[in-house]
Amino acid sequence: MSNNEGPGRTVTLSDVARSAGVSIATASKALNGREDVAPATRARVLEAADALAFTPNPMARGLLAGRTGTVGVLTSDLEGRFMIPILMGAEDAFGAGQVNVFLCDARGDAIREQHHLKALLSRRVDGIIVVGRQTDPRPSLGQDLPVPVVYAYSPSDDPRDLSLTPDNYAGGRLAVEHLISCGRTRIAHISGDPSYAAAQDRLAGAHAALARAGLELVGEPMFSMWTEHWGRDAAAMVLQRHPDVDAIFCGSDQIARGVLDTARDFGRTVPDDLAVIGYDNWEVLARNSRPELTSIDANLQQLGRQAAQRVFDAIDGVDIGEGTYHLPVRLVIRGSTIARQ
Repeated sequence: MSNNEGPGRTVTLSDVARSAGVSIATASKALNGREDVAPATRARVLEAADALAFTPNPMARGLLAGRTGTVGVLTSDLEGRFMIPILMGAEDAFGAGQVNVFLCDARGDAIREQHHLKALLSRRVDGIIVVGRQTDPRPSLGQDLPVPVVYAYSPSDDPRDLSLTPDNYAGGRLAVEHLISCGRTRIAHISGDPSYAAAQDRLAGAHAALARAGLELVGEPMFSMWTEHWGRDAAAMVLQRHPDVDAIFCGSDQIARGVLDTARDFGRTVPDDLAVIGYDNWEVLARNSRPELTSIDANLQQLGRQAAQRVFDAIDGVDIGEGTYHLPVRLVIRGSTIARQ
């Protein structure tokens, strides 16, 4: 075998795999001495690596040195609203007792994040999942790390990284399509901080669903805080200005809880003459509302499972790709949009 890749070009694990006629994952396993590779295949991979003078880069050296059975989770959301379900999903993928997770809370501070990153690397973690607290892009940890990194919920601002985030545009569209399917045509929108990408993406999806049905929002979308208090105040303004409104799409479940309170104060019956839908499917809020709250679920556990699986794939030498992937969300229907039978 000869290296015909051209002078000055660094030979990669992909080159070795192609020369040996195996997948990148199999080449990685063979060079790592894993037992689940046939002896003849291992010999072919080793021969190819030797013929090509394969020298692992820092990432490959980490992969070939073997797993430590640890994964780092670097978060800025230890309050847990988004972190906990993502972590639960990741742990499902890791398998009980098979992988140790080091959880570090950066609290949104870049210096603290760098400190935790160094600590994780010093422990020789096999990979890192970075979890944000909002879906706005966040600074990349860089391209020179010796382990694979996957960004969950908050995408990286570097398109060379792999990021997984919920599809908020689809969520907004799904919410309004459901309200329209319930016969609602006078739909208002109350949401949180307008600087959040999630707020704007959900609104854009709502506009798309309305336009497809030949409808428009009742009044202007109302933005402020992600709180029940804002939901109560905003709903009062909506119901005073537009008493014929028959549905309100809320940017969060907390806002929706406040809307339900004000609807009762105004003598509006939910869902008979006013449908209310929230966002996040925060079950402790949604199931304890009166009536129970219809909501959009971001499938965060599934997002966590996928993030963990991508880390595993990268550890095995599989090219996990790059860019931002928007994962599906789902509608959870409860009593605030559909009258009980």
